[in-house]
Amino acid sequence: MTSRVTPARPRTGPRRWRRTTVGVVVALVAALTPTTLAAPAHAAPVLLSQGRPATASSTEGTGFPASAAVDGNTGTRWSSAFSDPQWLQVDLGARATLSQVTLVWEAAHARAFQIQTSDNGTTWTTVWSTTTGTGGTQTVPVTGSGRYARMYGTTRATGYGYSLWEFQVYGESGGTDPVEPTDPRNPNFGPNTFVFDPSTPTATIQSRLNTLFTQQETNQFGPQRYAVLFKPGTYTADVNLGFFTQVAGLGMSPDDVNLNGHVRVEADWFGGNATQNFWRAAENLSVTLPAGVTVERWAVSQAAPYRRMHLRGAQNQIQLWNGGDGWSSGGLLADTRIDGLVVSGSQQQWYSRNSEFGNGWTGSVWNMVFQGVTGAPPPHFPNPSHTVIAQTPQIREKPFLYIDGTGEYRVFVPALRTNSTGTSWYGKTPAGSSISLSQFFVVRPGTSAATINAALAQGRHLLFTPGVHHVTEPIQVNRANTVILGLGLATIQTDNGTVGMRVADVDGVKVAGLMFEAGQTTSPVLMEVGPPGSSADHSANPTSLHDVFFRIGGPGVGRATNTLTVNSDDVIGDHMWLWRADHGDGVGWTVNTADTGLTVNGDDVTMYGLFVEHYQKYQTVWNGNGGRTYFYQNEMPYDPPNQAAWTNGATRGYAAYKVADSVTSHQAWGLGSYCYFNVNPAVVADRAIEAPTNPNVRFTNMVTVSLGGVGTINRVVNSAGGTANTTNQVVYLTNYP
Repeated sequence: MTSRVTPARPRTGPRRWRRTTVGVVVALVAALTPTTLAAPAHAAPVLLSQGRPATASSTEGTGFPASAAVDGNTGTRWSSAFSDPQWLQVDLGARATLSQVTLVWEAAHARAFQIQTSDNGTTWTTVWSTTTGTGGTQTVPVTGSGRYARMYGTTRATGYGYSLWEFQVYGESGGTDPVEPTDPRNPNFGPNTFVFDPSTPTATIQSRLNTLFTQQETNQFGPQRYAVLFKPGTYTADVNLGFFTQVAGLGMSPDDVNLNGHVRVEADWFGGNATQNFWRAAENLSVTLPAGVTVERWAVSQAAPYRRMHLRGAQNQIQLWNGGDGWSSGGLLADTRIDGLVVSGSQQQWYSRNSEFGNGWTGSVWNMVFQGVTGAPPPHFPNPSHTVIAQTPQIREKPFLYIDGTGEYRVFVPALRTNSTGTSWYGKTPAGSSISLSQFFVVRPGTSAATINAALAQGRHLLFTPGVHHVTEPIQVNRANTVILGLGLATIQTDNGTVGMRVADVDGVKVAGLMFEAGQTTSPVLMEVGPPGSSADHSANPTSLHDVFFRIGGPGVGRATNTLTVNSDDVIGDHMWLWRADHGDGVGWTVNTADTGLTVNGDDVTMYGLFVEHYQKYQTVWNGNGGRTYFYQNEMPYDPPNQAAWTNGATRGYAAYKVADSVTSHQAWGLGSYCYFNVNPAVVADRAIEAPTNPNVRFTNMVTVSLGGVGTINRVVNSAGGTANTTNQVVYLTNYP
């Protein structure tokens, strides 16, 4: 954004039909569950095929793709045409020595088939064969090697095609580096993580902080990333955060680390304009301001969480920027205690969740949303534009790194909370589980995706150290309850048009503190949660995404068709910014191309604090039922060269928030969409929100803005609401329908 002037909830909507086959479930218990205990790097066999690229000789239809046989989901399958021969092959990514193949057949199985390997996908060697295939679950020993493995069927057992729920190839890859163990008392976080303890001289700490700020104050597109971590204790420090810098405490409670001084963000570098103060974070600390000082400033916009913090002193205030000094445009307070007052100042929009404001909140511009916040202002919309939701229906706070009483580094994973208010920690014992860092693979820049995937296959969690991590194949997360945590806004960049990360349709994966960056070759999507067709019920243990950010363009050319696609049900998004760059390098209508930000295909998906900006078609597309969004901030693309270049059939432009016509239940609260068509101010968007007219598809408290009067949003939702343009720059709508 570069803004201008001024108990578990009940299910809604139908669930997808889930197909099962008699006898398959029992057989899958052993066949589909690789070991989840951390193992030495040389351990074999390892499941190599799951989530890898798969192709087939044919498919029965679009609902039965080759990828469904290697997705780890026992409810999806590949099915071929009704003829012989047919084959299914998988690219393992590197040459591997194979030891076992498990085939989980649907009723339409093979009577005669071969297991074959290849180094090039063209010339094949048969390593096992049968003419008396029994169907069901077949686990066969094989001896062979290659990058590719396939099932080659020559005789069907039924009149239908060949159909596999799962095709699993086990072995030992020769194409990855060793997966090193992690010493939980002395981990190697790389050169860009600085860990201080109370014995560190104050001058040493402050010198390091000053050096980092000087380097990072204006460095919004450089590759440098930093984490500054404080062990439990008391310090004197002035932490002035620049770009791509995270400061965090290493206690179990924010109050375990107290900084006498500041943890602040200013906007001096941009003439007081804070609308480009992105990509930084303060977490798990308490702050005591210096004597005689009562104001802490946090002048930020997107992707700058103030999370699990405690600003001490009822006489103090945190100022989210001063309207007299400049503009600011959006941010997050979560799981935070402010003893005193929160002053929003010039903030145009803001989302506060599960926090405690001892002396309340003052201020409003366009879109302020409070959820589960004690001390929130009274609900009122508009002017002041305060959307207040009393409780948070279901949330898991972000996992965090800490040091226990013995000096061991661990990661705490907060438990799910339902219908919650206030913080998870102040005056209470946080609920959740703790994982030793010995169970994590510490990923430093230069580590290949193949090595990362080998660590995941061994049952390791991941901790990404600060830096840019280049991948040429997807990071594949297949194991339930895997934790993936980034330090210093660690960034995963897709170099060759690959997908950055794929998460299987499994329970309880947590991805936190990461940024995904598109490379020059167009990626189909940067992150995918659940494969297409996902249908498992995760309501008791959903996957959650915390402070996960996406960038297309800015440091240079970046391209992706889609950005984040959520296919799994019940996923929770906890603060995300999806951004097609509007400034920086590699920016332009035909340069950093990107169709869509967020696509939600899963049912009962919930987004808390969702920011999506500047995409060239729909910003957000919601196809699943039962979806909920609490706070939505959007800017339409600045740069359509003319109306013809940005037209969707008979509709001028694309909606910022599109709910599919097939959806029967959806709710959203506190939505803002803004236009600034600076390349061609004559461009018009017909509407900001497009949705079926249905009493169970509801929107509460919406605002559209023509920033500086540059461009037009004709209606707020469908044909309802006024026109935002040069004459009337801000338009509100309280309810729809």
